Amino acid sequence: MPFPFVLPTTSQLSYQSHLTSSTHPSLPSASTAQRALVRSALKSHRRLSPSEKASNLQSLVTALSDYIRYLDSLDIGLGGKPVASEDIDLALVQEIDVEWRPTLTASALPGRESERVKGRGLDFELYFVYHTLALAYSLQARQSLLGLYAAATPSPDQRLSIIRNASQNLTRAHSLHAYLRNRSNLSSDGPPSFPAGAVDVSQSMQSALQNLLQAEINLLSVLKDDPYPAQVLQARNKDDREWMIKAPKTPKARAAILQRLCIGAAEKAAAALVAMKSNSKRGSVELVEYCTNIRSTARAKGCRFAAIEADVSGQTGKAIAWLHAGANELGVEIDSTGKQSRFSKLKNTYAEKREDSKIAKGHASWGADGGQSEERRVLDFLHAKYTRENDTINVQIVPEWRPLLALMPSAMNFPIDEKWKVETLAEDELARMRAVPNNEEPSPADSSDEDGEGKARQPAGAFPGTNEDYGRSSYY
Repeated sequence: MPFPFVLPTTSQLSYQSHLTSSTHPSLPSASTAQRALVRSALKSHRRLSPSEKASNLQSLVTALSDYIRYLDSLDIGLGGKPVASEDIDLALVQEIDVEWRPTLTASALPGRESERVKGRGLDFELYFVYHTLALAYSLQARQSLLGLYAAATPSPDQRLSIIRNASQNLTRAHSLHAYLRNRSNLSSDGPPSFPAGAVDVSQSMQSALQNLLQAEINLLSVLKDDPYPAQVLQARNKDDREWMIKAPKTPKARAAILQRLCIGAAEKAAAALVAMKSNSKRGSVELVEYCTNIRSTARAKGCRFAAIEADVSGQTGKAIAWLHAGANELGVEIDSTGKQSRFSKLKNTYAEKREDSKIAKGHASWGADGGQSEERRVLDFLHAKYTRENDTINVQIVPEWRPLLALMPSAMNFPIDEKWKVETLAEDELARMRAVPNNEEPSPADSSDEDGEGKARQPAGAFPGTNEDYGRSSYY
């Protein structure tokens, strides 16, 4: 958590061939140069290893943010409005044609990336750049959360700082998706018409990603006040002994609020699924599965906080039944006696070990299960704790768990007040654009791995389709 997005890549684009300005003649060429940096950064980022990508994200975010200021200035200038109190005479010579490679589209062939999609107009470029920046912020949040699983268990203050940093990045990503969605709704000409293959920037996908981010922000706000995942993580650390003497406590009123936030997260994840499936070309199988996992994890957490609330009230038998309901949400098979089937236990143990291995290695796909493995461990921990208490102290009957699902309270969502503010070039930057540009064309981004048509070159003597098996470094 969050989803391990793959960032899009794009083709070359020269604004001088499409735009002209009598008042700021250097603006198209300066925008081209800034875009070339973004294109090169995206291509280079895709070639990096997972650990290198993590350290490269901030520079990529900076490049995209700088380019967006140029892009918004062009967009406002073409609309005839002043930019930074300056009137810009910007005219369209010919329609902008640009290609972007979507990464959230269900591929026709498994294991093969989608083909580039060619779109017309500045809106197509603007939507994809904003969308790419939002994905980069989500990846930054994801990398930040990896610090929770470091070899040295983070202190409570460090843990809180990690969660807050991830929440801030997710909030920025949410504001970007919300901006694109509102831009489509508020346009006097209606939503922009994009090619059918551009699922990433479609209105339904932006709505799905906005709902998914709300679900993830909800779960992070719950994690901030949820002591059990940290305790279970400490219990698995052989060098940590704090968990043996420090038992977490959650007040009854707080447990009720956290339960409602989890239910809100489950509803938002379900809304994301509906938005994705409403598109004729659905999102990738991995993204759809991730949304399903987030929904089940959120519902399981809601059942767990209901169990905590019942246990605080002295209803240990009802608390155990709620834990059975939570385990069922995660796909754990529970028999009539409340025990997990042997096959289900073996399958879940294997899944947990595989997820642990991915986290330890920093694998690109860690967390794709939406936190299910972690939540199963917490449910098992509480189930053993409550069962031991019930067998020795309370001795209460454990009721059937299915009727309890009808007692779920209403949903609640963490408030998100941050809205994306369009930022253009500053007045002094625009003043420099009044100069006549050099006749030299800005150097395009490195295209050593592509031919003139934007297709990947095959290494000499390589069998077709095996170019990824050959290293990029030269022997010499």
